[in-house]
Amino acid sequence: MATESFGFQAEISQLLDLIINTFYSNKEIFLRELISNGSDALDKIRYASLTDPSQLESEPELYIRITPDKANKVLSIRDTGVGMTKADLVNNLGTIAKSGTKAFMEALTSGADISMIGQFGVGFYSAYLVAERVQVITKHNDDEQYIWESAAGGTFTITPDTVNPPLGRGSEMRLYLKEDQLEYLEEKKIKEIVKKHSEFISYPIQLVVTKEVEKEVEDDEVEEDKPESKIEEVDDEETEKKKKTKKVKEVETENEELNKTKPLWTRNPQEITPEEYSSFYKSLSNDWEDHLAVKHFSVEGQLEFKAILYIPKRAPFDLFETKKKRNNIKLYVRRVFIMDDCEDLIPEYLNFVRGIVDSEDLPLNISRETLQQNKILKVIRKNIIKKCLDLFTEIAEDKENFNKFYEAFGKNLKLGIHEDAQNRSKLAEFLRFHSTKSTDEMTSLNDYITRMPEVQKSIYYLTGESLASVRDSPFLEVLKKKGFETLLLIDPIDEYAITQLKEFDGKKLVCVSKEGLELEETEEEKKEREEETAAFEDLCKTIKDALGDKVEKVVISNRIADSPCVLVTGQFGWSSNMERIMKAQALRDSSMSSYMASKKTLELNPHNAIIKELKKKVAEDKADKSVRDLTYLLFETALLTSGFVLDEPTNFAKRIYRMISLGLDVDEDEVVPEAAADEAAPALETPAASAMEEM
Repeated sequence: MATESFGFQAEISQLLDLIINTFYSNKEIFLRELISNGSDALDKIRYASLTDPSQLESEPELYIRITPDKANKVLSIRDTGVGMTKADLVNNLGTIAKSGTKAFMEALTSGADISMIGQFGVGFYSAYLVAERVQVITKHNDDEQYIWESAAGGTFTITPDTVNPPLGRGSEMRLYLKEDQLEYLEEKKIKEIVKKHSEFISYPIQLVVTKEVEKEVEDDEVEEDKPESKIEEVDDEETEKKKKTKKVKEVETENEELNKTKPLWTRNPQEITPEEYSSFYKSLSNDWEDHLAVKHFSVEGQLEFKAILYIPKRAPFDLFETKKKRNNIKLYVRRVFIMDDCEDLIPEYLNFVRGIVDSEDLPLNISRETLQQNKILKVIRKNIIKKCLDLFTEIAEDKENFNKFYEAFGKNLKLGIHEDAQNRSKLAEFLRFHSTKSTDEMTSLNDYITRMPEVQKSIYYLTGESLASVRDSPFLEVLKKKGFETLLLIDPIDEYAITQLKEFDGKKLVCVSKEGLELEETEEEKKEREEETAAFEDLCKTIKDALGDKVEKVVISNRIADSPCVLVTGQFGWSSNMERIMKAQALRDSSMSSYMASKKTLELNPHNAIIKELKKKVAEDKADKSVRDLTYLLFETALLTSGFVLDEPTNFAKRIYRMISLGLDVDEDEVVPEAAADEAAPALETPAASAMEEM
């Protein structure tokens, strides 16, 4: 039978033109596609052999073999799959356009990635990314052995094979590589691509490697006796051996299996040892340490997938790096690697979880665009989040392990509370904070609730820069006296998370540095407070007039017991801590701070001696200048103790220096010879009657 020539269907010709004449950076995907096709062919013959075992007799061994031939610049990929009949060759490789051909070209021209080619069922043509000419030698159980050949010039030929050794069954693709693509003949490159894309194909992938082996062969030439041999006494037999043999280097070829690691996730979890999980984790993550915890599960029913999720022991240094590729959950479809940065598979706050997901239902080589609309993926995502939360619960049972975990990934959990409304209450169970009753060890919200007195209705918290700065904050004075525990939040992300959380286990979360703090009071306490408010009305008004728009209002406080005053912020704006964080943002939008920065309320402590004395002074003379000076000093001190930053630290310093000079009875002119008049607040008066001088 002579060679027959066929024309490619028009759309396939166009596709080949696109593939050949466009530059693609990731050409290596051709190998993934051809191995994947080989794996499909092996699946078909294995399936056929279930009903008819004789199908396998023509070639009982199932494998994929890659043979690089550097001399002829040919890369061969051989599989012992089902093979193709002549009709299959004509139809599948050229004359009948798959429905996907046109769709793939449209996707390509609108900027899609070449690596999606397999999804449209035309993965075979990716061979032309690296080859100028392709031969397919194939043998099906029901037909003869044929050679399909094309240089993609619009036609292909099919010839009965009388020149190549019989295959038995299956196909061999020979890629005659382009001059600039010879790197794909390198052993290292092939191993790298197979490891990356096809490591877990369920059939052995063999690479034919050549090795130089030293062999001893008999040497016919008898060596002349050297003069030294007469002097040295050498064992006779050894000398004979040395004379009779010599070492020769011979080139041997052997089949090296590239995917020895069988897919761990396909095995029964009961049969897998911790060592196997550990080595799989290390190969997956390139981590040198063991993992902290692992979850191996499979989901069956309407959709099927298997997954292994790992929690590392440490957070990577670039955990929150924005431009970092999220290479943490690898997506496989029927054991073929698809992508390793599928953003829809896991939310950003869980980006530290490593692992693999192998779906039975997703189409092979699904593209990013279709992934986003894929309902299956949404279900997988939901399951992964649920299993991650189960895993955290398991870790939480061991206190020491959980402390390690929380130290590394506590920020992620808080980010989760900020972003994931659906799982917010579950994530809140894992949060740990310092509190006024447990400063050494962190406490959970559940533990906090168990320690709450019966009268306490809310969970109280205070945010700040450090434990030292919030531990003795004036905001905590009354709460400590009442025995109410307060959570101390010192991580910048805490406030973002807590404001989203709003409540836990039916109890509201209340910030003790914001206005509207309602502490549980008896009727007597309420009455007493109303009386104090009336008694101090004049002082509040005088102080408000003195401070002007620096504060929104001045009121009597129910939250301080010892300090003379504190500054509280509005209920819905930023707290002093949030204001500090926002000001520290390098790329902040300064217009935002104008309406988010809270109006401050100055709260006075009616039981404090300083405030009582001020009240007397105001009653005697509202226009007393020392009252105004003291008001400024109190206000600026309250700014500091309440966690704000001073706008004019030098003015504050001058006031303090002046007080020191008064206390030491130093003449002011000596201390500050050229003191400029302080416009914002007049210089402190120093008449003998002044309270300042009595220091």
